[in-house]
Amino acid sequence: GPMRKAIYLLLILAGAGLLGWQVFQRASASNPAFAPRRQAVAVELGQVRTGLIRDLGHYTGSLQASSQFVIAPRITGRLKHLLVNIGDKVERDQVVVQIVDEEYRLQVEQARAALEVAKASLAEAVSNFSFARKELDRANALSGKKIYSQAELDVAQSRFQAGEAKKKVAQAVVAEKEAALSEAQVRLSYTQIRASWRGGSDVRVVGERFVDEGTMLAANAPIATVLELNPLLGVINVIERDYPRLRLGQEALVTADALPGQTFKGRVIRLAPLITETSRQARVELEIPNQDWLLKPGMFIRAEIEFDRHQTATLVPQAALAKRANRQGVFLADPEDLKVSFVPLKLGLVEGETVEVLEPALSGRVVVVGHHLLEDGSAIVLPGQRPKEQTGQPGPGQNPRPGPGGGPPGAKRPAQ
Repeated sequence: GPMRKAIYLLLILAGAGLLGWQVFQRASASNPAFAPRRQAVAVELGQVRTGLIRDLGHYTGSLQASSQFVIAPRITGRLKHLLVNIGDKVERDQVVVQIVDEEYRLQVEQARAALEVAKASLAEAVSNFSFARKELDRANALSGKKIYSQAELDVAQSRFQAGEAKKKVAQAVVAEKEAALSEAQVRLSYTQIRASWRGGSDVRVVGERFVDEGTMLAANAPIATVLELNPLLGVINVIERDYPRLRLGQEALVTADALPGQTFKGRVIRLAPLITETSRQARVELEIPNQDWLLKPGMFIRAEIEFDRHQTATLVPQAALAKRANRQGVFLADPEDLKVSFVPLKLGLVEGETVEVLEPALSGRVVVVGHHLLEDGSAIVLPGQRPKEQTGQPGPGQNPRPGPGGGPPGAKRPAQ
């Protein structure tokens, strides 16, 4: 029927097409003029060079004052004078706060007067005790001569013991009043607050102020904070992979977004002995000299720590790396023949856009743009050049192309 005729016709056409393709393939193999041209790939090249490469860790963090304390009163009282303000420099043991002290001065005078009364009482008790001791000595002497009776001797003995007891009581009262005076004097000294610290620099700065003059202060109420700005503490978080490579004393190059173009040198002074489970990071502290006080606590910083360096390494641009057959390498260019060869590499350190080549020895120029279209042996064309003929003799009716670099027509390669 018609359907069967249509099927036969399709089979005949398919067989004729297959036969024609086989004939074309054989003709192409025997005569390059029939071969299709291989399209040259436009690429850009980069240079293999020798130089320095470093293994760097890059981290972010923030600055903290290396030392900070709060100025606060030990006693209650009204703030009379606040002698410093935000940003003021403070020297060691400088008076910075004066609290109204009339009440405390009065307490000192009262304690001093009470001490004087106690001392007078002690003097009287000492005198009475001395008299009683003399009376006892005389009674003992007369009793031996049978002039004093035993009863009179007992009276003298009792007076001596009573006088001794009163003297001890008076001495205790004097000691108590001396302690009360010392306490009153100490409380009076608390009305003057000094910024005191041990170690570090002799000059610090007021960071914050919390109250104004005239405020009624409670004991331990914060008045101001004092910061040490030189050196500063840089706190960064280091990932688990880099933590084992850190060592105390390692140098760090620090930059702050607030101070573009300026770098500061620091060093690792503390490593946290644990890695936080939630973030898988460890706290690392850097000491950063800050003689000019340019850096401030709270600034965001970036820290760069060098783990390793190779001085004369073979380097290629990272953009040149390509992967073929699960092997990473580069396409090494032959600028004369305008072809490339794929060279598998063993890589080392990576810094920015540069990669170290460990093996094999490599030199020349490599493809950095266009390698995704290349295979081993592919033809290339460079910027400003015309591609070479890839199949030898031009086909029928075709004009020969100029040679590389725009040479004269007719510079044809012989047939392969």
